[in-house]
Amino acid sequence: MKAEIHALLQHALEALINDGVLAAIPELTIPVERGRDDSHGDFASPVALALARSARCNPRQLATQILERLPTSPIVEKAEIAGPGFINFYLRDAAYQALVGEILQADDNYGTSKLGAKQRVQVEYVSANPTGPLHVGHGRGAAYGAVVANLLRATGHEVASEYYVNDAGRQMDILAVSVWLRYLQSCGETLPFPANGYRGAYIQTIADQLQNEHGEEFRLPGSTVLEALPADEPAGGDKEIYIDSVIERARTLLGKRRYQLIHSYVLAALVEEIRDDLLNFGISFENWYSERSLMDRGAVTTVIERLRDAGHLYEREGALWFRSTEFDDEKDRVVVRENGQTTYFASDIAYHLDKFERGFTRVIDVWGADHHGYVPRVRAALQALQADPARLDVLLVQFANLYRGGEKVAMSTRSGEFVTLRQLREEVGKNAARFFYVMRKSDQHLDFDLDLAKAESNDNPVYYIQYAHARIASVMRQTNEKGFRWQAADSLDAVGELNESHELALLRRLSLYPEVIEAAALGYEPHQLAYYLRELANDFHTYYNAHIFLVPEAVLRNARLGLINATRIVLRNGLALLGVSAPDTM
Repeated sequence: MKAEIHALLQHALEALINDGVLAAIPELTIPVERGRDDSHGDFASPVALALARSARCNPRQLATQILERLPTSPIVEKAEIAGPGFINFYLRDAAYQALVGEILQADDNYGTSKLGAKQRVQVEYVSANPTGPLHVGHGRGAAYGAVVANLLRATGHEVASEYYVNDAGRQMDILAVSVWLRYLQSCGETLPFPANGYRGAYIQTIADQLQNEHGEEFRLPGSTVLEALPADEPAGGDKEIYIDSVIERARTLLGKRRYQLIHSYVLAALVEEIRDDLLNFGISFENWYSERSLMDRGAVTTVIERLRDAGHLYEREGALWFRSTEFDDEKDRVVVRENGQTTYFASDIAYHLDKFERGFTRVIDVWGADHHGYVPRVRAALQALQADPARLDVLLVQFANLYRGGEKVAMSTRSGEFVTLRQLREEVGKNAARFFYVMRKSDQHLDFDLDLAKAESNDNPVYYIQYAHARIASVMRQTNEKGFRWQAADSLDAVGELNESHELALLRRLSLYPEVIEAAALGYEPHQLAYYLRELANDFHTYYNAHIFLVPEAVLRNARLGLINATRIVLRNGLALLGVSAPDTM
């Protein structure tokens, strides 16, 4: 419908250009908006206000000339001028009634478009360090990133989803020695656990698995391990210095082969757990990208050399710094530490350059909101490497707070006392978790009410929407039980019967769906779709409570069955984009 109004205005403006009233305007965007209320029509366009100056007349005069050149349309009842020069369009009921056949015919494809045709987009999300199970904070980024990718696919973009595995660096070393120390304790060795080690129960689980598979291959006397180590924090020492010393001690005592075997074993165990959690959350990735692979093929070293050759690096206090302040960052950034190790930032530069070199039209990163200060430095590095930073969109996701019984659920990651994504999924189910995570804009804090997510009531939005779909399925079962015959074709000649106010309201809501999908995709705003489905479900339930569908009159019955089946298709398609099921029974 919106496209039809746009085409009518395009025709009128081309006629004005041919008549010499308007000069040719390259790449003119014709604004068409939904009417804010019924009194202002179904659609409105302020195009006359935008072009009045170039036409050298006031907007209402130009609007009049546009109206005179509008071709007739079977869907438009009338068009009139309002206010300072808006053109309001009022559609015939038949325009909405015809939607039933359009939706039934399009089925799974209703709402999709070719808006992003030939645009290759990469969406990288979750990318949690594999130092423990995914927690509820990761879950919000996972749900949000997955729906953004789905929306872009629905609008014709060629989308590749990716998980960046941070499998190199200090945190992975801390993880490896945390498991090794628990392994030694399981072998009977007595030694303290570092204050800065990973303490969750999953560490002991992996340590036990390591012992079961490798026996005492990695066992060393506790006294040997502790020899020459500095004091840890509880004894008045520095916990950072202590854990680094434990790492070096492990490397020395185990040797390169055995240390790397433990490191790889722990990494594989946690990545597999993360992969399994995400699959059970309805999320899979086309690619799992290893940070270590960047180092193995020298990509990080190459990027540093390119920045050095371009004059963007300098040495200070034994470290190598990137002059990111020259590209609007608040301060310069270290890329090589004084000990010669490259930083996470150096790896991220190489990783993002690799994304661009893979030929993506647009690169989208979904990060936690605590990474907001990281955005300028990545853009600065891309600019310094002569890559267009405008091709990078960074979408920030605020943390999700859990509430149970009105009380906030505490979380901590290093101590291991946190609610995992798996626990959340097992408590409220995948559907509720996926839906609740995207109900608000990603940059807004989310209070996740566990009790509401489990409630089987109209107050629970996902239950309310799914119930609408199940109700329609129930009506169709009753149709068969009563011996009524219905096929989609039966509704095409009957839609003129859909004249009740509830029917027209439901039809108008259905007509919005393609626009909601495009707006949600372009704005990276899944919450728009969540809100829309809630409103569509409300329109359906209102209709259901006000009218009988299985009436004796075959024509009216077929019309109403066509309408509710069109509603079922839109509910199902929208829920699928959110990663939520559309049940036939509840």
